[in-house]
Amino acid sequence: MKVYCILSDERAYNLRSPAIFSNVMKRQGIRATYVPFAVRAKDLAKALESIRILNIAGANVTVPYKEAVVPYMDILSEGANIIGSVNTIVITGDKFKGYNTNAIGIMDAFSDMGFETDGCRALVLGTGGVARAVVFVLNWLRADAIFVAGRSLEKARNVTTSFSGEPLTMDALSEQNWNVDIVINATSVSSPDESPSMAAVAEGMKLSGCRFLYDLNYGRRRNFWQEMAAARNIPFVDGLHTLACQARRTFALWTGLQVPPEQFIEALGNELE
Repeated sequence: MKVYCILSDERAYNLRSPAIFSNVMKRQGIRATYVPFAVRAKDLAKALESIRILNIAGANVTVPYKEAVVPYMDILSEGANIIGSVNTIVITGDKFKGYNTNAIGIMDAFSDMGFETDGCRALVLGTGGVARAVVFVLNWLRADAIFVAGRSLEKARNVTTSFSGEPLTMDALSEQNWNVDIVINATSVSSPDESPSMAAVAEGMKLSGCRFLYDLNYGRRRNFWQEMAAARNIPFVDGLHTLACQARRTFALWTGLQVPPEQFIEALGNELE
């Protein structure tokens, strides 16, 4: 039996990836299990070495380690190299190749949502690996204007320097009216319990013409982005469908199998019941 895993911090045990991948692997007749590993930041290098030693078949990486694992890869895919973060590790022998299926999963999600990015104006919140994937996709799909908001202007500027866009701080979001077609939350927080300050940022945002609010998180009992969207009559979607799209791409890298996205969406639905 093969073992696959996902690396995160203490949030590892709240992730839905293990249930989704296990469901699809069973359905495809693959004898494998998928487990979460909660890793302390100081132990990340040891954890990656343990994956080699234990002959783990493949690994996912999520917050907060998508950028931190990059130096430990033997090879990077073109997308992972450009974006500067890894969420999927393919293991061949003792070699790690890092991929970023976040970007293609986000691209798939835009298509499935029916949101036309060509010529749009987008406001992206966050400066980590997910935000970098979002900004990469928006540039690739020819967005007209991209604003990137971070807790520090320097971090936001790092993202826009790598790709394209206008950096700003979270504080600036309440200082003027933002005429954008879509707001994308690429931070790791969506609940007031996680960050009262970010909840206040969401409440104070000034928007006009917004056609979509896209939160890349999922599974919060209370989601202040969703509440904000409802209060302003803006269509809202969370990250569950995006997770299914990313999982399909990862599964193909690990197994060579092209599984219909409906199987991952069905597995996701079963896990939520």
